[in-house]
Amino acid sequence: MVARPRVVVTGNARRWSPSWWCTQLTLRLLGARAIRVSTRHRVSRNAEVDALIIGGGDDISPNHYGQPAKPDGDYDPARDALEIEWIQWALKTNTPMLGICRGAQLINVVLGGELNQNIRSLRKRTYNRPGLLPTKQVWLDTRSTVRAATRKGKLRVNSLHYQVVTRPGEGMRAVGWDLDEFIQATEHSTRAIMGVQWHPEYLFYLSSERRIFAWLLDCVSARKERP
Repeated sequence: MVARPRVVVTGNARRWSPSWWCTQLTLRLLGARAIRVSTRHRVSRNAEVDALIIGGGDDISPNHYGQPAKPDGDYDPARDALEIEWIQWALKTNTPMLGICRGAQLINVVLGGELNQNIRSLRKRTYNRPGLLPTKQVWLDTRSTVRAATRKGKLRVNSLHYQVVTRPGEGMRAVGWDLDEFIQATEHSTRAIMGVQWHPEYLFYLSSERRIFAWLLDCVSARKERP
């Protein structure tokens, strides 16, 4: 029997974590095994890990990208440190990586990128109300891996964020934008790294969103097939 790919999924440490359960279900449907990692769920980076998903959640401490913290910021320094270590490990080992919302932001930050901490007042063509349903639009670069993976030039997505990447990290490029031209997707030019600002795990019932996770597993397969 072929072993199922093992995918580390980072996130918050709460007992009730819908994002974790939805991601785990999506990966299981695609034939992979999800391994939960948080400040309460520790896994050795020496263990056999085939891919990494950095999940959504709390704001990233602005100290990591050279900005002052906001008085009302919701930060989790311990989670920042844990996920930064996993991202650095994935970069060192060339492990395929997917960032979701906060995760997409943190990957770019680790690679030297910057964020806007609050875009609410800057929105002109889209509303700020968060939601899990696919009510917002994202346009994808015609040459992007995200477009090839989802098989869509325009996606309907959900939105829970009010922070975005304003300057992609080294090697990363913007490949998706919303109506206000805020970056919604990034990907690495040479590595198997993708970041999406929405939450595809909550949209697992859409084939285009499942394909984002399928892309990650395809990268695992391709890596194992290399001589």
